[in-house]
Amino acid sequence: MMKRKFINFSSKAATLACCISLFISSCTKEAGTIVISPELYHTSVDKVTEIMIHDIFSPPVASRIFAYPNIAAYEIIAQSNPSYRSLAGQVHDLKPVPKLDSTKNINPQLAALIAHMDVSRELIFSEDRMNLLRDSLYTDWKKVNDAQFEASKAYGLEVADHIKDWMSKDNYNQTRTMPKFTVVTEDESRWQPTPPAYMDGIEPHWSKIRPFTLDSANQFKPTGPPPFSMEKDSDFYKELKEVYDISNEITKKGDESEEIAIAQFWDCNPYVSTTRGHLMFATKKITPGAHWIGITKIATRLGKSDFDHVVFSYTKTSIAIADAFISCWDEKYRSNLIRPETLINQHLDENWKPVLQTPPFPEYTSGHSVVSGAAATALTDIFGEDFAFDDDTEVAYGLPVRSFKSFNQAADEAAISRMYGGIHYRSAVDIGVKQGRDLGKFLVGKLTMRDKSKPTAK
Repeated sequence: MMKRKFINFSSKAATLACCISLFISSCTKEAGTIVISPELYHTSVDKVTEIMIHDIFSPPVASRIFAYPNIAAYEIIAQSNPSYRSLAGQVHDLKPVPKLDSTKNINPQLAALIAHMDVSRELIFSEDRMNLLRDSLYTDWKKVNDAQFEASKAYGLEVADHIKDWMSKDNYNQTRTMPKFTVVTEDESRWQPTPPAYMDGIEPHWSKIRPFTLDSANQFKPTGPPPFSMEKDSDFYKELKEVYDISNEITKKGDESEEIAIAQFWDCNPYVSTTRGHLMFATKKITPGAHWIGITKIATRLGKSDFDHVVFSYTKTSIAIADAFISCWDEKYRSNLIRPETLINQHLDENWKPVLQTPPFPEYTSGHSVVSGAAATALTDIFGEDFAFDDDTEVAYGLPVRSFKSFNQAADEAAISRMYGGIHYRSAVDIGVKQGRDLGKFLVGKLTMRDKSKPTAK
């Protein structure tokens, strides 16, 4: 019998409704113009994250859900703000969106928010949850300026349809019909499903998804892991033993272990199975990409970004995250490396359990490491090298705030957290974060999204 344990969003929903009402009443009337607060865009992004937790999307799929709605909103902003440049011709196969007609009573920021919500609805399962937010906002906007709302809505939905058509050709639908991953049981080095749920390997065909900026999924193919060997003097065995020894050392410390606190903070496993007798509970949380989207929100608030800069920041970061998952998953199912938990149970300690639950896909490279390296590089390009922030992303899941002096420091901690958690070898962490940073530098160099000669209001 399966019983799901849900994060309680009821109090958050009430708070959210009050906040939306406040934004509408205090920020939407300016000579008859509907003024869209940056916080309303955060609200839309947060709603997508909330729904993804409810719907249990895997980390790679979640990255796609973040990217396309942000691009839809950004392309409208790029039509109206000369400080920003369209992604058409910069990301693969994207053609220019319909032009914004300046003779019509279109509010670009309102249209951008509408486009974000509409594309998001196409990508999630629980559309009704997004509809509640959308319909509430629609009602309020119509009261402020019905003509402007209708013109902006028509344009926002026109751009959303353009993005949805482009999105539909990224091979995602084709990968839904491809065969499950075949486990090779006769080769001890190959990945095996892990306890407690022994799930199939998720998204084995993700490398076939069209990238946004990468020339191909294997453009940043990393060097391979140490050759598999259970000889005690081999590099591979030493890395396996390191995971086991560190785990034993930090678990002895119990609640005083900083390493365990770090592992738990960056866990970001959207589906953790817990067995209680004949029951299995599923605790649902954010994905690693969603954590970095949360950090983006924190950064834009600290930087006092205006609406357009908020959309730009989410878009650039979400593209980096999406391409990082394509790059990482390409390597995962190529090297197809066995997890530490399997080998430790077989050869060192049959009763050993990792601090974190091992996720259901091959080990190398570490997804957290690749994604964190890429996201941190994008955010550093936007906000600077020494951008200090307090990360409260995990407070909703009962974890305390952690403070960082830079995005790169946060990425390094996210990477090493996977070894503290007992689910990755050191090579997967160290090489993975380099893979992500190399990808991030490529993306930053390739995308010209902002005209830096023109000041951007924050």
